[in-house]
Amino acid sequence: MEPAFVVPGEGQQLPVFEGPLDLLLHLIAKNKVEITDIPVALILEQYMDYLGQMHELDMEITSSFIVMAAQLIYIKTQLLLPKPAEEEAEDPRAELAEALLLYRRIKRQAELLRPLTEIGVDRIPKPPSPLSDIPAEYHHTPQDLLRALRLMGERARRVAVPKAESFAGVVGREPVPVEEKIAQVLTLLLQKKSVELTEIFRGARSRSELVALFLAVLELMNDRRVHLSDSTGTQTLSFGEEKPESTKSTGNTDKESEM
Repeated sequence: MEPAFVVPGEGQQLPVFEGPLDLLLHLIAKNKVEITDIPVALILEQYMDYLGQMHELDMEITSSFIVMAAQLIYIKTQLLLPKPAEEEAEDPRAELAEALLLYRRIKRQAELLRPLTEIGVDRIPKPPSPLSDIPAEYHHTPQDLLRALRLMGERARRVAVPKAESFAGVVGREPVPVEEKIAQVLTLLLQKKSVELTEIFRGARSRSELVALFLAVLELMNDRRVHLSDSTGTQTLSFGEEKPESTKSTGNTDKESEM
């Protein structure tokens, strides 16, 4: 909302604009017309009416408003003059439209930056301290600084950036579920009754899979579902005291089929 000029005792208000371009933008928006197609006669009439109100309210009319009024009158006369048919005349409103578009863009940017001006309004910055008050001793020459800078550059170049292949197998792989490997170990034991421990880990394709298989074997041993023996010099894994549920269900099915 534009600020308003109020006449004491009369209550009459008149919007106050920052300049003639600001007033023209207001009139263009009020009449709902395009900047590139300004109805000069209508805008000029309302513009002069605003200047007349400023004069009646004893408001100071700056020279910029008067110059803009003269420019509008000149543009109006250019539009009224006949133009030769063989010549392609330029639109006399083009220069004014370009100035209005630029002013509107700047005004919108100013509205975005206005809240930043309120930051630090209530703060008093500390003035810089003179360097003479800071006790410091410096005995190095410019050549010493150049030598130090050169050494830092050489040290940075010596640090080799690791290649992407160095991270293969470390990142980019999803963890292997332990429950999946428990089912895999039980399935293998159902097929072979007993199996060497090394055979279980033989098909692992990653470190994550090795860890998951190892945890699966520990979990099965903790539940006493498998037993690890070392009678022949090799570690052999077999079913423990309690067979898995899949084995029990298979046995019941066989008995039912015999009946």
